[in-house]
Amino acid sequence: MSRPIVGIISNSYLIDDSYPVHAAGRMNTDAVAGISDCMPLLIPSDPALVSVDELLEVCDGFILTGGRPNVHPEEYGEVATEAYGTFDRCRDVITLPLVRACVERGQPFFGLCRGFQEVVVAMGGTLHPEIRDLPGRDNHRMPPDGTLEEKFELRHCVTMNEGGVFHKILGARQVMTNTLHGQGLKTPGSRIVIDGTAPDGIPEAIYVRDAPGFTLSVQWHPEWNAVNDPVSRALFSAFGKATHDWAAEKTGNIRRKIA
Repeated sequence: MSRPIVGIISNSYLIDDSYPVHAAGRMNTDAVAGISDCMPLLIPSDPALVSVDELLEVCDGFILTGGRPNVHPEEYGEVATEAYGTFDRCRDVITLPLVRACVERGQPFFGLCRGFQEVVVAMGGTLHPEIRDLPGRDNHRMPPDGTLEEKFELRHCVTMNEGGVFHKILGARQVMTNTLHGQGLKTPGSRIVIDGTAPDGIPEAIYVRDAPGFTLSVQWHPEWNAVNDPVSRALFSAFGKATHDWAAEKTGNIRRKIA
């Protein structure tokens, strides 16, 4: 039996500042294939190349990856300033309606860092442009120097709600994570449940209230060292199970239609 297909949202950038590519980190594909037991498929996040309807049909689940460009603040009713950094409007056009469609259909997605922020915005929430500038908040950005291991090292704990979805999946209320983000959740919107927070109060783990499918998102990078990290393994395993369940139900529906 073929594996379910997980669409991995890629980012647009230039190699050597000249050669345009769509790409996503190898750690995303490794986690999807090695832990979720699904086939990773890189998705060019450009509405000139793909449509949301096509993605929903082809893929069984989605990884909303991290990325340097931020969701454009016009998507949540605010004005862009230099504090917001760079943007990728093509990715916004794909991912925001994709999130809403998946929530409605019960199709699983797992949001990572920028993906977390996309889910917030798609569901009517807003973002702080730079949380390290807020009183009493820590700097959650990636260190500018050091090896990959040093940049992605576990830096702070996240405390999950007692008996919440993340607590049940992880088997613990407090876990260590790698914090690598500049923006943060400002207002969650009516359907976003904040299920885990950093020591400075920044939301780090969310899901969509009353959604029929898997909608977990985290503000850190569980794809890094996912095979060896128990927190990452638990999350990608749960996402993989949800994606396998979706694929099995879709196959069953197709067979019933044929019969």
